[in-house]
Amino acid sequence: MKKLSLRFGLALVLLSTSLTSCGLQSIPQAKNGVEASLAEVTNQYKRRSDLIPNLVNVVKGYATHEQDTLTAVVEARAKATQVTVDAGSIAPEKLQQYMAAQGQLSQALGRLMVVSEKYPDLKANENFKDLSVQLEGTENRITIARQRYIETIRVFNDLITVPPTSFTNSLVYHHEKMPQWTVDESERKQIESAPKVEF
Repeated sequence: MKKLSLRFGLALVLLSTSLTSCGLQSIPQAKNGVEASLAEVTNQYKRRSDLIPNLVNVVKGYATHEQDTLTAVVEARAKATQVTVDAGSIAPEKLQQYMAAQGQLSQALGRLMVVSEKYPDLKANENFKDLSVQLEGTENRITIARQRYIETIRVFNDLITVPPTSFTNSLVYHHEKMPQWTVDESERKQIESAPKVEF
């Protein structure tokens, strides 16, 4: 009887240790992490989007003849808020559209900030200063959120492609690799070319 219970206990310990490294829990946990980190990226983009109308209104008061730049920012914001991603099922094409729309908004905001340099009174305005600081902080939060998202994608993709957890994925979950965050071709060219500094 003692031998039977000892064997049963040993088998139970062996089974529990083998199940902890097989991915039954780690794969769904990693998928949940990816969804949560994408939600955080979306949350930070929403925060940025909410700041833009206030920033545009402040700039309008000082730079009325910069209408093209202001219109470009408003239009880019509208496009960026129309494209959404579902964290539960991330289609590579949809993620690419989302990244492109957010990239266009970033470029339009950059042009708006360049315009603001031409107007010393605008730069001295307290509302503009406050909104600029908030926007800068939000851009930093976006960067951190994207870094976390990239890392959670890497962890998830490792779990579903590297043994032994990939065997569990093949047998139980059947998840595909998730697309990584990337930049579109126009942004890539801009990043890869050295900036021109003129005095």
